[in-house]
Amino acid sequence: MSLICIPIVVEAAAEIPAALDRAARARVLGARMIEWRCDGLASDADAGAAIARLVRESALPSIVTVRSEGEGGTCALEENARLALLARVARSDDAPRMLDVEFASLSNDLARGLFAAATASKDGETPSVRIVGSSHDFLGRPADLMRRVASMQEDPLLAVVKLAWTARSVRDNLEAFDILATRTKPTIALLMGEFGLMSRVLAPKFGGFLTFASDATGTGTAPGQPTARELRDLYRFDAIRPATRVFGVVGWPVTHSQSPAFHNARFSETAYDGVYLPIPVPPEWEHFKATVGALIDHEKLDFSGASVTIPHKEHLVRFVRERGGTIDADAAWIGAANTLVVGPHGSTAHERLFATNTDMPAAVEVLTAALATRGHTLPSTRIAVIGAGGVARAVAGGLAAAGATVVVFNRNLARAEELSAALDGRQITTADGRTRTTKVVAGRLDALACGCFHAFVNCTPIGMIGGPDPTGSPLPDEVHLDDSVVVMDTVYTPKDTPLVREARSRGAHVVDGEAMFLRQAELQSSLFRARW
Repeated sequence: MSLICIPIVVEAAAEIPAALDRAARARVLGARMIEWRCDGLASDADAGAAIARLVRESALPSIVTVRSEGEGGTCALEENARLALLARVARSDDAPRMLDVEFASLSNDLARGLFAAATASKDGETPSVRIVGSSHDFLGRPADLMRRVASMQEDPLLAVVKLAWTARSVRDNLEAFDILATRTKPTIALLMGEFGLMSRVLAPKFGGFLTFASDATGTGTAPGQPTARELRDLYRFDAIRPATRVFGVVGWPVTHSQSPAFHNARFSETAYDGVYLPIPVPPEWEHFKATVGALIDHEKLDFSGASVTIPHKEHLVRFVRERGGTIDADAAWIGAANTLVVGPHGSTAHERLFATNTDMPAAVEVLTAALATRGHTLPSTRIAVIGAGGVARAVAGGLAAAGATVVVFNRNLARAEELSAALDGRQITTADGRTRTTKVVAGRLDALACGCFHAFVNCTPIGMIGGPDPTGSPLPDEVHLDDSVVVMDTVYTPKDTPLVREARSRGAHVVDGEAMFLRQAELQSSLFRARW
């Protein structure tokens, strides 16, 4: 079982009482160890006694760290003085459970002798202090990473191996997992930065000795460090096992996404052994292909599916097609998918990969309900869809297939024309056996104010937190709105986007993005759990 360790920075002796209070709260948060980061405290005239007090009065077993500047710390002591202080801490009657020492510092014979003596067993007893040999690289993957791993695993002075480096992409997590899978002693392998969250959350799946988490937002000691509450409550850290299946939301950006909260809650409610993570993938096709392909192909990750959001919905169709998987008819027609389900290793390509689009039925359901309150049915309506990306494809296609006349608007008219040409003229067989033809055309932006639309649907990221224009609205001021018109936003973070606030203030019937999100997420969750 992997432990949660909360690092607490102590810069001066005056901070000790507050730091000890934080350690007590950390235990309530689910932590099982405290890392006392004593870089600043090390310069105190009586640093040894101060650190001993932290260890002695800590509510949890301790790791003591005095990090060198070369590996991201702030200790101002000269190197020999820093190492001598750590050795005194190890020999103290109030010695910590573990002492973090940079592996690079142990290349010196004098330093090795110092720590070997300080941690030597007495009369055959187990040493009271164990050395965590650590290696950090804040610039990226160390060029000699695997040679470093081998040396650390073989070093008899080290009881625990700790490796941390800044991830260049989500794919780097897989190498950390491989290191854990081949460990010969307790090992910590964590990636820093926005791409490294997977390594921190999935430590229990791959047998990581521990993972670090902060006790509150803003108190982390490394880039990308989650809070303990996020680990336990959002990602269900305590429930993750080697067989746990991994899902995620693939997009750029994904920090705003509510999908992890929704899907992890569903897994918990249904006792499903899965965990769902944000998976940031830059917008280019090459990044999507390489990242999703690597996740699927890793034999021990158990990557089982993904929600795919802006800007990768069209990439998903291309990816599954190139890999010989199955794309359902609607997703193939609109050229965009938002759901990937991955079957077990050993399946044929056709059986293993399945792509569909839950945005289509979700958009139709919520907009049909909203129009009904205004006395309209889809086959009698004219709807403006703003945008020409993956979301717009799903919304325009779904509404057109349900009988609405759809006009697509985009700042780039050529893209709107391309999308409308792809969706216009499809023959649809209705439930009663009749056929109808989809009606989708492109419109110039000035036509938005024609006064001829029953509904407007925003399918752009305008208004989204973290998007290109979080304070903007896609509707021009001259567009007439009243209580006969429905305005729907597909952006759900925030729930009250500038468009939602504007439309509501002008009297329109408003459907916020959360309604569509929840419905499409319910459909996705059923697919994820039914596939296995």
